[in-house]
Amino acid sequence: MTEFVLVEHPADHVRLLRLNRPEALNALTMALRAELADQVDLAGADPAVRAIIIAGSDRAFAAGADLTELVAADAVTMIQRATHRLWGRIAGCPKPVIAAVRGFALGGGCELALHADIIIAATTAVFGQPEVRVGIMPGAGGTQRLLRAVGKAQAMRLLLTGMRIPAEEALRIGLISEVTQPDATEARAIELASEIAALPSIAVAKIKETVLAGADAALETALALERANFQLLFATEDRREGMQAFLDKRPPHFEGR
Repeated sequence: MTEFVLVEHPADHVRLLRLNRPEALNALTMALRAELADQVDLAGADPAVRAIIIAGSDRAFAAGADLTELVAADAVTMIQRATHRLWGRIAGCPKPVIAAVRGFALGGGCELALHADIIIAATTAVFGQPEVRVGIMPGAGGTQRLLRAVGKAQAMRLLLTGMRIPAEEALRIGLISEVTQPDATEARAIELASEIAALPSIAVAKIKETVLAGADAALETALALERANFQLLFATEDRREGMQAFLDKRPPHFEGR
């Protein structure tokens, strides 16, 4: 049983993890972070799961860290919390992760969305890193993941002012993948997750691995990783099935082998 993360199965091979502190706009406590990391680990290790969705409520994906846990904290307390280990387990998930964002995605909530591979946002979604306005800075990837997503000029604008931006602007600067109407956001995330889940899972995993590992490597190193994984996929049954199905002009049947 879970308390702060609800586990749903909206489609074949798709698992949806719903943050469940609606009374606090899904503010991120240590308990919620730990539970989410545990559930991502379970989904990542389950062979029946091929794509993961993280969602919140209609009012908030996650409104940020729960400041009631932080207001009296000192530096030693923050070091001992070691929240980076929990975030690292989400970032290290080998399967595609889609964030379905409605309402607030601020501070830690924006950082959580940035851990996803694809972000589908409602027109009601609001993104920002407002930490500077309470005397701190992002500490779960907000400076680095945001920089890599939108570039220095836009990242600095958001980080140094703590401003909030709507979904349409987030799309324009490259922070998110798609904008939908609020009542269609989760349906679109499920549709996309199902589409990915129907594809050869080993190829999907290797694409994710190559993109993420290569992003911070020198170009030649990243290209070497790409070549190695490209060649490795020729050992899979799904590669044989996919190519033969194309030649036979029939739908492929992928089994993740």
